[in-house]
Amino acid sequence: MWPESAESPAPLRSGLTTGTCATACCVAAAQALFAQQQDVIVSVTLPKGKVVDLPIIGYQPIDGGMKTATIKDAGDDPDATHGVTLFVELCLSPEQGVRFYAAEGVGIVTRTGLLLDVGEPAINPVPRKMMTEHLEGFAHTYQYQGGFDVSVGVINGEQIAQKTMNPRLGILGGLSILGTTGIVRPFSCAAYIASIHQGIDVARANGITHISATTGNSSEEAIKNHYQLDDMALIEMGDFVGAVLKHIKKVEQDDSKQLMKLSICGGFGKISKLAQQHMDLNSRVSSIDLNRLAQLAGTLGASHELQDKMIQANTSVEALSFAQGANLELADAVCQQALEFARKYIPDHIELEVWAIDRKGFFVGKAAELAGSQT
Repeated sequence: MWPESAESPAPLRSGLTTGTCATACCVAAAQALFAQQQDVIVSVTLPKGKVVDLPIIGYQPIDGGMKTATIKDAGDDPDATHGVTLFVELCLSPEQGVRFYAAEGVGIVTRTGLLLDVGEPAINPVPRKMMTEHLEGFAHTYQYQGGFDVSVGVINGEQIAQKTMNPRLGILGGLSILGTTGIVRPFSCAAYIASIHQGIDVARANGITHISATTGNSSEEAIKNHYQLDDMALIEMGDFVGAVLKHIKKVEQDDSKQLMKLSICGGFGKISKLAQQHMDLNSRVSSIDLNRLAQLAGTLGASHELQDKMIQANTSVEALSFAQGANLELADAVCQQALEFARKYIPDHIELEVWAIDRKGFFVGKAAELAGSQT
């Protein structure tokens, strides 16, 4: 799960994707091979035309080519790959075209449902396009008639990948080379959101009909044990419930309609935010409204005295404990409100339920709605 972010008055700094880093390494290696230059800074053109400069930390001649490396700077984004050393082994080939391979620390696709075929290195389409266009530019400039073999790797990538959703997505052996714009926006967590989308796609492509989206390890463990779900059915959404709801709405609008049931499970505080119609549950974006919790408790019969006590609570969990002390099913009511909001995105053919857990990982509330109940 991504850590909670601290408030900062300073502007947040953008970073560059692993795809941009791999492209920079390709540029450096090609420049070394064709122009015998080993520049410490190289320029890369991003998909929308912006030019960025990246440092190259090393050149190493290899059989038939050149190995170059750079260090990824993700800016102020909480990115698992920030600071990693990414390298490219670029070899010239008599066979025209650009071919991509996974070197140490880059994974291989082993499941259907991703943008790449099974057996392919986990180098996504946009990074492939960026590298290809830059290399074709060198071929044109130097009237080179051959092709390129590009092996992309990440030092310690296999270990770092264990902190990502790659193993669950069926990307084994390392990290993915990602990016659609070339830029990492601070706290956009684009790679994490992409992994959420990929997790849903992989589950659907492999015949999983019941998936669960959870906010953290405790909620995942609770719902997994309750239903004995396969790991492929578990979507680690963290704070990004909007990424789940919007993607399911998008992919389930076609005729395939793969999913039959969605279980959303999270801590009571996170589910309270969803009930208050927040799509990003991170504390930097949304906060728990104790007044609204107290008002909801009032509809369940809470006295004015109890409502005032809830408003003064230190946390949502403490407010819940006050309601529980009065035998009020506040957590169920919160789950029901969260479900009603989520249903605006989740198609009617999918059974929907929302669970809330306490800090010990025990269920404290639930709301459920059968498929087709809205029709």
